[in-house]
Amino acid sequence: MTGATRELAMFPLGSVLFPGMPLPLRVFEPRYVAMLSAVLADTDHEFGVVLIERGSEVGGGDVRFGVGTVARIVSVEQNDDSIELLATGVARFEVERWLQDDPFPRARVRELPALKFDQSTPSELGNAEAVVRATISRASEFVDLLWPATVGLSPEPAERIWQVAGIAPLNSMDQYALLRSNTASELLTRLVDDTQGAEMLLTAGWGADPSDPSE
Repeated sequence: MTGATRELAMFPLGSVLFPGMPLPLRVFEPRYVAMLSAVLADTDHEFGVVLIERGSEVGGGDVRFGVGTVARIVSVEQNDDSIELLATGVARFEVERWLQDDPFPRARVRELPALKFDQSTPSELGNAEAVVRATISRASEFVDLLWPATVGLSPEPAERIWQVAGIAPLNSMDQYALLRSNTASELLTRLVDDTQGAEMLLTAGWGADPSDPSE
């Protein structure tokens, strides 16, 4: 239920997770191995992902942003020295308060409402997707990108809009601004502007390559 609060195990990362996007993780730090065990013991298999404002994913002591995404575990594979995890983004939340990090980060969170759509959303989404795919196609001639221009997306508009944002070759701060959007129009307008700005940097060879988040 939108606006409901609950406690979530939290995984601070150096990247943003959008609803509907996959999240591959390599887990080896003891506190996150403990977190994974606790999450798998629950029936929903969910944890929270937030962007780190300052600090590192390893060792604690990081400063975290206050809006994140619920991730639901899809698969887990045990290796000799780590655990390979695949999750997918489900819904956005706002952190109401952080709890003790021992034995792993936890927070009380409130689910955020879905983006507000209006009659212009379908055309705005189509335009934004065209801009993002064209940018990926052109920029991939200069840098290696995580997503190909031809990647398939969900047919459901409520999920597709976040996936279009998720495949755009943007930095984490631009992604975080998108994650905090209240309306589809707000997200799509910013997405087009940020993507066009990113293309200039990427085609000039100045942009950093997006990479898989891992722990």
